[in-house]
This record gives sequence, structure tokens and C-alpha cells, in this order.
Amino acid sequence: MGKKGGGKHLKREAAPRFWPIYRKSFHWAVKPSPGPHPIERCIPLLIAVREMLGYAETRREARRIISEGKILVDGRVRRDERFPAGIMDVISIPELKLHYRVLPSRKGLCLHPIDEGEAEFKLCRIEGKSTVKGGHIQLNLHDGRNILIRVEDPRNPEEDVYKTFDTLKIGLKGQEILEHIPLNEGAYVIFTGGKNIGRYGNVVSIDEEAGKKRERALVTIRDPKGEDYQTTLNYAFVVGGEKPLISLPELEGR
Repeated sequence: MGKKGGGKHLKREAAPRFWPIYRKSFHWAVKPSPGPHPIERCIPLLIAVREMLGYAETRREARRIISEGKILVDGRVRRDERFPAGIMDVISIPELKLHYRVLPSRKGLCLHPIDEGEAEFKLCRIEGKSTVKGGHIQLNLHDGRNILIRVEDPRNPEEDVYKTFDTLKIGLKGQEILEHIPLNEGAYVIFTGGKNIGRYGNVVSIDEEAGKKRERALVTIRDPKGEDYQTTLNYAFVVGGEKPLISLPELEGR
């Protein structure tokens, strides 16, 4: 019989380039489990604990740390060493009182240290929306979450102020919407892909063309150093209004 489904193994040469692993010393790398983030935009917990944070030297040590429930992702204990942590996820280690946010960087993804207050929420981008039974609005977020917005009058849904590519600030304890940040000129944006991945700044312009998919529209930002950068709307992630709601890594040179 033929093979069904995806493989359970991943060679190191085929692993995403931003994973900080030795490519030629060993043959295999850990393959992320199916989850909220695709393989090219995630970090398995094993890689985060062993290579990026340095809390283990071997896979066995890292597996024990994770299986004992010492690592939290978005406030929930994750015991799967293959669990994929992706953009804006909050990785916490309660015993050490340390918290990290997964952010895009010039090399791919990085773990950015944050304080305890900032670890209580995360930012989620609206990838899609649909109308469900009763005229209520369902928002589909970038990390696999679905949030239901209940409307009083389906014919005139005043509660429907959300658009795709806007961002929601979500509390991790109650999973409630704390703030809605629309994508418009002046908003603070970070690029999550493309040649300018990791760049951030305020939106200068959004060039949308008739007959062209909105996700392909060009977004221009101006960073704190006064430099302008462009990418498509698909790679623009709003992180605040005029100022970011989260701490960001130091801006690297060109």
C-alpha cells in the first residue's frame, strides 16, 4: 500500500534556515506537530528550550523539562516537545519567572524577553471573517483561534467593526478581546515575511488597486531611523496605533 499522510521525520538540511541547529553534525531534526503555525513560521518547543534558551544540552533533558509541565505557551502548559510556537506566542517559564514573545527578526524568528505584565496578553491578526447562524460574526485569527462576535441586529450589525488584517489584543487568562487595532495609515506595523522581515515602523501608505487581491497591496512604513521599507499587506502585522503595544527588539542596520 502507498504511504498516507505526511512524514513524521525531518532532516536537518530541510529544516527552516532560522532554526539555530548544526546542519552537518547530525542527520535528523525534530519535526513540529500539526498545530496553529506552519513549519516554515514556527519554532518547536524542543528547539526553543535546547538551542535558543540553552536550558538543556540533549534532547532527553529538554524532553524531560517540557514533559514535566515547566513550559507554558500562551498561558497553557504544553507537554509536547514538538509543539509549534509561532509569531506573537508567549513562552513562559514560571519557575524562573521568565517570559518570551516569538517575534520576526532579520534572520527569521527570535525569542524576545518580555516582562510579566506584557506576558498577560498577545496580539492576533484577523485572517478571515464569516457570518454564522443568527447573523453573528466569527473572526478567524492567525494562530488558529476563532472568536465569535455576537450582534444584536444582523441587518445592521453595529458590532461588526473588524476587518481582515486588523489586530486584536487578547487577554490570555480570560481569552477576551482587550483592544481592537485597525490597519490604517499611521498604525505601527512589523513585517513578518519577505525581504524586509523584522522591520517595523508607522504605516506611510497602503497602495490598493482595483481588481487586485487586497493581500497583494503594497504597504510602506517608516522606521524610527527615518528609513522607508515596503512589503505586501500579507506580511504586515499591526502591533499598535501610533506606538507599539509590545516591546520590540532593537532595530538592526540595513
